Amino acid sequence: MEFRNVYMDYNATTPIHPEVKKVMIDSLDVFGNGSSMHGFGREAGIMIEKARAQIAHLINADPSEIIFTAGGSESDNTVLKYVGCQNKTCSAKFSCPNCQKNEIITTPIEHPAILETVKFLEASGITTKFMKVDATGRVNPEELYDLITEKTALISVMAANNEIGTLQDIARIAQIAHEKGVLFHTDAVQAIGKIKIDVKAMGIDYLSMSGHKIYAPKGIGILYARKGAPYCPFVHGGHQEAGRRAGTLNTTGIVSLGKAAELAEKELETESARLLKLRNKLKAGIMASIPDIKINGNQEHTLPNTLNVSFIGAEGESILLYMDLEGIAVSTGSACSTGSLLPSHVLMATGVDAELAHGSIRFSLGRENTEEDIDYVLEKLPPIIARIRKMSTVYKKGETK
Repeated sequence: MEFRNVYMDYNATTPIHPEVKKVMIDSLDVFGNGSSMHGFGREAGIMIEKARAQIAHLINADPSEIIFTAGGSESDNTVLKYVGCQNKTCSAKFSCPNCQKNEIITTPIEHPAILETVKFLEASGITTKFMKVDATGRVNPEELYDLITEKTALISVMAANNEIGTLQDIARIAQIAHEKGVLFHTDAVQAIGKIKIDVKAMGIDYLSMSGHKIYAPKGIGILYARKGAPYCPFVHGGHQEAGRRAGTLNTTGIVSLGKAAELAEKELETESARLLKLRNKLKAGIMASIPDIKINGNQEHTLPNTLNVSFIGAEGESILLYMDLEGIAVSTGSACSTGSLLPSHVLMATGVDAELAHGSIRFSLGRENTEEDIDYVLEKLPPIIARIRKMSTVYKKGETK
């Protein structure tokens, strides 16, 4: 098969959808400040509110519950730092009735935007408790009954893991949280656009979303905050977003995200089914052509586009670089961890040893992938693994872990 460029790193970022690009370009001529009362401002404001409604419809929220941010990391930080917020730093409108609670419950496989933030908050007296994950990355929601105390302010569990694709039982986790009078947040950055998310049916209080994961541009996201849920602004300095997030609204980014949300809702069912078929073909092909591998993550409760594979006796970075030479883009884990010499914290939490974790590759598929792409990868990957293993001083054929 002749050389081709194959992008299989959609969990890291996505290209801008052609229809999103069109509204993005058109919006560049609308330069008015969306908060201004004159005609130029009103024109931008109307476009912003349309986008807010489009995004709200995607997750079954009320438009007033959508707060525009710069992306998933800011949204995560906003929710978690609410716990460390004191009443005296909040406006009366957004005071925190349970600021005296100082515990957060989360999982060890969260995105760094969660894990690094709770680590930061610990310095200010916040306590973090971690739920256990099984060998597939799933938590047992019932464990919360033993973890929640009268000091627990917030539970934060990601809807879908960005590295291994494992899905959590968000509705059950939220139900238990509310039984105990605890607020619930989910980082749904990887889930939205791939699986159905209904904030009302799932009982979600706060939700983080990022535009560049659903074919919108980078630098735009939202925080969903349920009406009536306590809230402390993370960014101060202006009245925008009803006082919940200061800063001149990013009209172009917001309009683009609105269109991407509309398309995600329209295409969700058919695109998810198509990607699952491609993922399963890739998985079957790898299992049939390459010995001594381990498929990571839950294979029943999983994102339709994500496949994480450990190749015994082959180092992940070497695999990535050899595949790049063949025009294939994949990942060794989270894009936010690129450059780290440490093995994946997600795989380590599921019990995978450090050596095997270092030999793991994440394939994440998207709207531009085809059957021919899968065939190309299945042609190029086996000889790459064989070449790397041949150079290895530790690999023994037939080795399992």
